[in-house]
Amino acid sequence: MSLTPEDKQWISEQFSERLEKAETKLLTAFHGWSGPTMVRIRSHSADIRALEVDLEVLQDRVSKLEENHH
Repeated sequence: MSLTPEDKQWISEQFSERLEKAETKLLTAFHGWSGPTMVRIRSHSADIRALEVDLEVLQDRVSKLEENHH
């Protein structure tokens, strides 16, 4: 028994439809997960930048204290 070209076409279409549905579900799930994750990452990035500024200020103060001490 061999498949006809029509059978092969039907199988291909069925596979394509199922694959598309699976991809859509996967992308939808990823999008749902990534949204809140990106918000947290942006928030952490802002916090890190603020800490870097604070660290620079402290480094400058320590450098000035060291200069005045010598």
